[in-house]
Amino acid sequence: MNTRDPYTPVFPQHTDITYYDGGFGRMRSRAVGQRRPPWPEVVLVQGMGVSDYLLPGLAAFGEWTRAHLLELPGFAGSGDPPHELDVREFGSSVDQWLHAQDLGAVILVGHSSGTQVAARAAVGHPDVVGVVLASPTVDPMARTLPKLLLRWRLDSRHEPPGLSESHRPEWKRAGLRRMVHIARVHLDDALEESVARLHVPLLVICGREDRISSARWGRHLATLVSDGRYVEVPGAHTFPWLAPDAWSAPVRQLAATGTAG
Repeated sequence: MNTRDPYTPVFPQHTDITYYDGGFGRMRSRAVGQRRPPWPEVVLVQGMGVSDYLLPGLAAFGEWTRAHLLELPGFAGSGDPPHELDVREFGSSVDQWLHAQDLGAVILVGHSSGTQVAARAAVGHPDVVGVVLASPTVDPMARTLPKLLLRWRLDSRHEPPGLSESHRPEWKRAGLRRMVHIARVHLDDALEESVARLHVPLLVICGREDRISSARWGRHLATLVSDGRYVEVPGAHTFPWLAPDAWSAPVRQLAATGTAG
């Protein structure tokens, strides 16, 4: 009988930790799973200031390919950047990391503010064969700091217990000043402009209870590329925390289209 608490996330038992020193500072990555050609590897970009909450989702990807959780300069286990970065520079840091790792074909996945970084890094990158935007930000309905904070408060009512507690050490590591800065630079970045420049298959995933990223916004993003798809899954903005399988299956389906080519 399965007696696991449904409100307790399942973390990977082991991750391989590596560090990369790039032009924007040291970046930590954590990897699970094994390479399984011809499946592309998955590279997952952290959300706004936090990374650990994506480990259950990383483990789900690791069941069918090698998957990496990439942490941006200034956050989580990465080092400090030479200056406070904007979204374009975060995207460049991911681009540099991808070139240095030489993983071959990859599916680049972003969650929340990581979608803006992932989209920028993916534009024109020769190794990116597909892009996934999970809970994409920033929805046009929330493009001021007060509106974004209000949406975050509304969404928190639908998030599972324990999530905020998991975020606090990483929020503390970043500090209030840096967290306000990262919120502002993401508010200034228009995700749709980066998405419109993509020439690879796109998958947009939104939680049905998400109060930060609307279904309307997600569907619109999927129309901006010739091969765009939209999927709704159970949960709120941070659905991968307790429902990692909800995004693993559609991402695997996207990856299968790449292997078929």
